[in-house]
Amino acid sequence: MTTAVTTQQATVSGADTGAGDAPPPRATRRGGRGIADSAPRWQIFLPLGLYLLFTLIPFYWMLLFALRPAGSTSLVPWPATTAHFDKVWNDLGFAIFFRNSLLVGVASLIMTTVVALAGGYALARFKFRGRNGFLLALLCSQFIPGALMLVPLFEIFRNLNLVNSLWSVVIAETVFQLPLSLILISGFIRNVPGELEEAAWVDGCGRFRAFCAVVLPLLRPGLIAVGSFAFVHSWNHFLFALMFLSSQEKYTIPVGLNYTIGAESVDLGALAAGGVVAAVPVVIVFAFIQKWLIAGFSAGAVKG
Repeated sequence: MTTAVTTQQATVSGADTGAGDAPPPRATRRGGRGIADSAPRWQIFLPLGLYLLFTLIPFYWMLLFALRPAGSTSLVPWPATTAHFDKVWNDLGFAIFFRNSLLVGVASLIMTTVVALAGGYALARFKFRGRNGFLLALLCSQFIPGALMLVPLFEIFRNLNLVNSLWSVVIAETVFQLPLSLILISGFIRNVPGELEEAAWVDGCGRFRAFCAVVLPLLRPGLIAVGSFAFVHSWNHFLFALMFLSSQEKYTIPVGLNYTIGAESVDLGALAAGGVVAAVPVVIVFAFIQKWLIAGFSAGAVKG
């Protein structure tokens, strides 16, 4: 009986669709491949290859000058030498510059992330008068060049006796990066449903404990994205460190690189080696946080 019913249903289905109908298109059978998927591979890889070549040539040129001996004109760094790295690390004081840049970068990362997390939570969870105006002011502050902040910041740091202190650079970097970080963190928190916190309140958690137990774990990709941008910006920024630091033992790497350029000559090998020393930490940071950075850009989807 079951076989007969199945055969009858198959016959009716075949009659409805028509035996002479053409098979569905290949794109439909394969899951709906689009036009981009059917494009030739060279149309995809050729632009990407040209872009990659355009990006990597400056790095190769820097490595070439850093590794080949002084006076060599070879386009291949062989035989390679580490004399330039020894010169910038020991003779020019890049070991001290590296330590100062690391302290400034880590401190700016912590301060920016903590303040942005507290302010972003307030903007995302509380309704108060002037919130939209405050957000608009944060957005408008991104159009103000950092150079316009030098004079007022210098006067503030001079009155606080913070000139020629690494803390002046840390505070300036935090102030400069905080508006965008606040906006990003508030967006991440706004995408976390408030019902999750309310359920924790019902279970007996206070607001702070519920935030730490429920919201904070979901913000990890966003926090890593914001913190990484804060670190990289502080590591590479030249203007604040140049204006607020006056003694060589307080210089960061960008300022130290500037002083490898003489008035009448440039030691290209030392300059390239210093550039490699400055670039390596940034490359390592992005290599380790790449997946978190991509997740941070697409944060907001709550899976349950």
